[in-house]
Amino acid sequence: MIIKPRIRGFICTTAHPTGCAANVRQQIDYVQQQAPPESGPPINNALVLGCSGGYGLASRIVAGFGCGAATLGVSFEKSPSAKKTATAGWYNNVAFEEEAAAAGLYAKTLDGDAFSDAMKERVIETIKADMGQIDLLIYSLASPVRQHPRTGELHRSVIKPLGEALHMKSVNVDRGEVLEVDLEPADADEIAATVAVMGGEDWEFWIDALKEAGVLAPGFRTLAYTYIGTDLTWPIYWEGTLGKAKEDLDRAAAAITTELADLGGEARVAVLKAVVTQAMSAIPVVPLYASLLFKAMKERGVHEDPIAHIFRMYATQLCSAEPMRLDDVGRIRMDDLEMTDDVQDDVRQRWEQVTTDNLGSLGDLSGFREDFLKIFGFGFAGVDYEADLDPTLGRGD
Repeated sequence: MIIKPRIRGFICTTAHPTGCAANVRQQIDYVQQQAPPESGPPINNALVLGCSGGYGLASRIVAGFGCGAATLGVSFEKSPSAKKTATAGWYNNVAFEEEAAAAGLYAKTLDGDAFSDAMKERVIETIKADMGQIDLLIYSLASPVRQHPRTGELHRSVIKPLGEALHMKSVNVDRGEVLEVDLEPADADEIAATVAVMGGEDWEFWIDALKEAGVLAPGFRTLAYTYIGTDLTWPIYWEGTLGKAKEDLDRAAAAITTELADLGGEARVAVLKAVVTQAMSAIPVVPLYASLLFKAMKERGVHEDPIAHIFRMYATQLCSAEPMRLDDVGRIRMDDLEMTDDVQDDVRQRWEQVTTDNLGSLGDLSGFREDFLKIFGFGFAGVDYEADLDPTLGRGD
């Protein structure tokens, strides 16, 4: 099979196994070229929930290849068949485990529903058998649906404003067209469902289960990832249904920290910068903001991709002897380069001026598209995209 990208809306329905392996290898190479983040508390055994792509994959790579940690990952991916590729995350997990094995690092991935009690039991059994205890948990799940493990109810998140309809600029990424969108407000049930999927309850369930099983090491730490953004995106993000869910993460972080007091542990929400992910591409308005932001940050030499951003978080926050950079809510602020006054002033000016005709000069839509394709293993130098491959990771012809 000659594998090409097939894009439907904000989803690519194919993934390139060799390209995904190149993506993983490229990120590992980056980490290995940096000075190890070893000045603060060590990370020996890490659990990454949502390990197969984006910030979760980057977190696993830095833990393993930057800190020398054993890593256990959880993700929900589709395996390949002879006529259909796997999801990109499936190939990423395979590539990571192969690279870890070659480097002498423990790495195991469990595939399934991270929201379920059954997966929590599988993880606990694996930790007890292979790791003893863990000292770090990264919570980086990005699912639009969650079946509640206690009630059985299926919750579906929505991306909507609150209170009244929203009229804003956005972009059609495929056509490169700047347009205006109208979004209807969420009702109470939709808000509650979004909080149920993307809020902090499942994070709390994980900590409860792991602590009760005795697999949390003294000084255990856990991070949940979030994004806040600026006033340009707040109407659909922080002030919308997504924001209500993210506020619930703050509540959960405080509750978990209280629960971990006897272990000397803590929970933090880490606010990360805007990058291209499949989940972010589905949010109206945000791709336009990101395109303008990337251009402004690249012109200043401060743009970071997921692996550079997460490595900096480990080096300057998790593994540093220096105090963490926290806001008044206690969140770790890794969006500091995105939120500088000069970058944001520049983005606001571009936002007012941007049209379909000048998007190419004011924004970095081409970079956005390239980053999107790389999520699925396309666009990496040195990969033969004309090769006839077996998508099950057998040999090509």
